[in-house]
Amino acid sequence: MTLTDSELTFAWTPSTAVLGILMVVAALALSFMIWKRNRFSASTGFLELIRVVIITGVAITLNQPEWREIFEPDEKPVLAVLYDDTGSMKTKDVVPEDGTVSAARERNEIANQLAIPEAWQSLEDRFEVELQPFGSETEGAPNGTDISGALSDAMTEYSSLRGVVLISDGDWNTGEPPSSIATRLRMQETPVFTVPVGSETKLPDLAVTAFDIPTFGIAGKPVRLPFTITSSLPRSHTATISIKTSEGEALSQSVTIPAMGRLQDTLLWTPQTVGDFSLTLTLPTSEEEHDTENNSLSAPITIRKEELKVLVIESFPRWEYRYLRNALERDPGVEVSCLLFHPGLEGKGDGPGYIQEFPEPEELSEFDVIFLGDVGIRPKQLTQSNVVSIKQQVTTQASGLVLLPGFRGNQLSLVGSEIDDLFPVILDAAQPRGWGSATPGQFELTELGARSLLTRLEDTENANAAIWSSLPGFQWYAGVTRAKAGSEILATHSSETNRYGRIPLIVTKTFGTGKILFMGTDGAWRWRKGVEDKYHYRFWGQVARWMAYQRNMASDDLMRLFYSPDRPQTGDTLTLNANAMSIGGEPLQEANVIVQITEPQGKVKSIRLQPAGEDQWGLFTGTYSPTEPGEHQLLMTCEENGGLLETTIAVQGTSLEQTGRPARYDVMEEIARITRGEMLDVPDVEMIKNAVAAVPDPEPIERRLRLWAHPVWIGVLILFLTIFWIGRKAVGAV
Repeated sequence: MTLTDSELTFAWTPSTAVLGILMVVAALALSFMIWKRNRFSASTGFLELIRVVIITGVAITLNQPEWREIFEPDEKPVLAVLYDDTGSMKTKDVVPEDGTVSAARERNEIANQLAIPEAWQSLEDRFEVELQPFGSETEGAPNGTDISGALSDAMTEYSSLRGVVLISDGDWNTGEPPSSIATRLRMQETPVFTVPVGSETKLPDLAVTAFDIPTFGIAGKPVRLPFTITSSLPRSHTATISIKTSEGEALSQSVTIPAMGRLQDTLLWTPQTVGDFSLTLTLPTSEEEHDTENNSLSAPITIRKEELKVLVIESFPRWEYRYLRNALERDPGVEVSCLLFHPGLEGKGDGPGYIQEFPEPEELSEFDVIFLGDVGIRPKQLTQSNVVSIKQQVTTQASGLVLLPGFRGNQLSLVGSEIDDLFPVILDAAQPRGWGSATPGQFELTELGARSLLTRLEDTENANAAIWSSLPGFQWYAGVTRAKAGSEILATHSSETNRYGRIPLIVTKTFGTGKILFMGTDGAWRWRKGVEDKYHYRFWGQVARWMAYQRNMASDDLMRLFYSPDRPQTGDTLTLNANAMSIGGEPLQEANVIVQITEPQGKVKSIRLQPAGEDQWGLFTGTYSPTEPGEHQLLMTCEENGGLLETTIAVQGTSLEQTGRPARYDVMEEIARITRGEMLDVPDVEMIKNAVAAVPDPEPIERRLRLWAHPVWIGVLILFLTIFWIGRKAVGAV
């Protein structure tokens, strides 16, 4: 800053000026009279001179003297041109004037053209033009648009900031709301000229937005491949999607995508060989869509040989038990063990696949799914310790539990026991033996059940609904009051109700690390009528594999690792659960379990899993938050058993920046309005420069020193008053 002018000024008024003059004149007259009366004594003259000086100082103070200085800036004011360089600017929706959608350009092309230094040379006589891209790419954080941060950085970096040109689509997704920094800019009289880039409406497009396949499948068993396709076309669109494997196998399916809507569907694939595969879902391009780069997605999957171990516990060999056991035994990928109590006989069920005693904890830990039939805590049935073992198995070992009550009502004896918390329903104590009817009852799928893979007996939703409505009915159902909070009802009785609504018949629940399913009838075996095991086994097979899915993500003889969610995305909190067993197969309660994670970029992190608690023996848990997409290599070791387990987790990339979304003109207009700038919706450099040229030059800086209120001025007056008083004492005037 350069000093260009300085002067002494007074903030006087006519009354203060007249009063000041009168005070000085009166002081002069009085002082002269006193000096004359003392015969012009030198000491008296000195004191009266001081009196006149003091009164003159007071008169000057009344007129508020100020020292005024004018400073001119030494440097040019800064014009900051901020242009958005984040992911959403790759959206191709800037349509030329002729309206040809196929010729649409990316938003960042327009922004980069406006940010060429040569385009702003004509303003360099008045401004120091600073071109600056902005984004929020930081280590460990996803890319995002922080408009508020960009404006704040400009305020901090450039002390002589005179104006800002903001070129962006306005699609901010991180940082403070832009309105807050806009208010600060207005207080500093810094206008922002906003230039929105992109279309306010979504252009016609088709996109594959999700391909959430499971992490692993079983050779020879159908694998459901869920996918989601979104459309912004003005009319419905029919296309044939294809899924290709890394081995060259291809699948296809015709789909109809609703206009301006979303299609969620699944495609069945039956892998025949084991190994690691990559599946690619491709949607054919349409002449109407403007972006063809989002028409495919890929995801990895591991196909392995199935080794599912199931334990079926029952009191009497009722029909549901017999057909369920036979169906499971015919499955080559399932090893079935049965414990049939026969309470009325001396011995238990015997023969191939039968066991004579309830398994010890280390033996029970080998089972993936437990079917608990019409049994309870009764003589020659389950004991309290058996129930505790089942609860521990579900809670800590990620095993599944299927509850199959019967008309003898034995399961009611489990209410109030250790296993009571596992029940997803509240049993009716007034009706322990359930309800029977000569007229067959029917299942009715809930909205959740219609979408669930557990109740999918046919491949399409319409065909599945038709099958459930035509299945042979049941003539007995359990006495159930209602479903517990936190459970999911998949099917209810089609006609029977109580004060809580329809009677829930198929209910699921997650407890600890395991899953639970309650089947409120024992008539599923009737589904075999005319079709054999087509629907009966398909249902129970789906249930068993759903329950064992998480438990079998990665395992060997000594350790098991399972995690949630099974398809993590960047930024998610991944819960790692592990079971560690001793050499003898007993779950370890204390162990040094470490998971070493190698990220896609080669960075290695080590996580020590902690025991889950005293009542959750054998379970070790920890958390990990992936920050980058791609395959993460996991190596789990246990010092106590010498085990080593390797697996891979595929982390899907999620970004705050998404292409295809409409530009936020409302955000850009708000910034311009608050800062008293202007929104220029035509990205033309000359128009922008003309608007900026209208910004007035910065006013010179004026600094005023208020002499009348300055401590030195007041101190001088006090000093003279002190001298005057002491002098009067010295000459004997007081």
